[in-house]
Amino acid sequence: MKTKNTIISDNISRCHWVKLNNPTYVKYHDTEWGRPTYDDNQLFEMLMLETFQAGLSWECILNRRDAFRRAFDNFDMHKIVKYDDAKLNQLYKDSGIIRNVRKINATVNNARVFMNIMAEFGTFSKYLWGWTNGQIIYEYGETRNAVSDKIANDLRARGMRFVGTTTVYAYLQSAGVINSHEPMCHLYHK
Repeated sequence: MKTKNTIISDNISRCHWVKLNNPTYVKYHDTEWGRPTYDDNQLFEMLMLETFQAGLSWECILNRRDAFRRAFDNFDMHKIVKYDDAKLNQLYKDSGIIRNVRKINATVNNARVFMNIMAEFGTFSKYLWGWTNGQIIYEYGETRNAVSDKIANDLRARGMRFVGTTTVYAYLQSAGVINSHEPMCHLYHK
C-alpha cells in the first residue's frame, strides 16, 4: 500500500531541484550529494546509477536505488563482471529497475573498465580525484565543464559506455568532486 508523501517543512533551505515531497530525495541531497567520496565501492555504485539516469530523471533512479542494489548484487563489481546470459536475462525482466538492455550490458562492461582503472591507479578514487589534484570544484548552474569533458573522453577511450560529459558532470557532483550546492542552500560553500 502506497502512502502519500508530505512536504518536508523543516525550514531548511535546500537547492531548488530538491523535491520536498520525496523524503528519499531530501535525504540524498542532505547527506550524500556533493559530499567528497573516496570509497571505490560507493564511487562504482554512483557511476552505475548515473549511467542508468541518462535520459531519465534522477528522482526516477533514486526511487529505484534499493531495487538496483538488489538486482546488481549490491553493486559488487567483482560479481557483476561475471554475469552470464542467465543473469542478464533475469535483469532484462526485472521490473524494479530500468530494463534498458544497452544500459544493463554497459553496467557489466563498465565494471570491467572500472576494475582496470583500479588496477592501474591503485584505486578508482585516485584516478577520479587526480583530475582535480584532490581539490573540490565549487560551481553551480552548470551541466558540464572542462574536467567532465576530459574525464568523459578518457573513460570512453578506456571502453566505458553511457559516460558523456553531462553524465560525468552529474557523477562528479554526486561524488563531491564538484560541489554545486546553490547559494540559498544550507550546504552552500561560502
